[in-house]
Amino acid sequence: MGLSREIKFKRILLKLSGESLAGDAKIGISVSHLKYFSQEVKSVFDLGVQVAIVIGGGNIFRGISSDDFNIARDEADKMGMLATVINALALKSAFEKENLPARVLSSIPVGTFVEPFSNESAIQHLNAGRIVILAGGTGNPYFTTDTAGVLRAIEIDAEAILKGTRVDGVYNADPEKFEDAILFDHLTYMEVVQRKLKVMDITAITLAMENQLPIIVFNFNKSGNLKKVVMGEPVGTKVQG
Repeated sequence: MGLSREIKFKRILLKLSGESLAGDAKIGISVSHLKYFSQEVKSVFDLGVQVAIVIGGGNIFRGISSDDFNIARDEADKMGMLATVINALALKSAFEKENLPARVLSSIPVGTFVEPFSNESAIQHLNAGRIVILAGGTGNPYFTTDTAGVLRAIEIDAEAILKGTRVDGVYNADPEKFEDAILFDHLTYMEVVQRKLKVMDITAITLAMENQLPIIVFNFNKSGNLKKVVMGEPVGTKVQG
């Protein structure tokens, strides 16, 4: 379908946590959540928006949990990167069941399961009308999938990185613990750093700031929010220069 003049972002990178795929179980992959994800993405894909996705792997294994398992951090991070490939393949299957063409590109080699990542390949798939799921993080240990999301957004010339969470945006305190927590509509990159707000890790924020990449943090669990963000409606918290 052709792009509407009302659409704010024509090419986005959607960053989702692995935990969001697990639902109430907190671990593994929920079939109902996969279907919900595919329906939300379809709502913007059908508008003509080009969609790339970076998914975490925390529902299977988190590298930062390495101490609990007595595993070296770099090895644990590699396990986490492999977990993102599993989640990416699950998303691809869910999208295809909704008749959404999708490809998985990985920054780590995984044989014949997925394509290797390159920004040229990702852009070609986007221009061809396919959803691109970017797995494997940055391909290096010690970097979060938030950093991977910002890096990939820059590489594919996304107009914004949309971070889907389970709360309505960025607050001055944890809204799940403090009822009087205040929601921010807008923040600068430096305000995020100086206030030590938990938007993304400092590496991701710095990279976004250096490249003037807008970050929009919103509640992905509210149906229709993704479409509202793409249409430029005041949803969530926008972080920019």
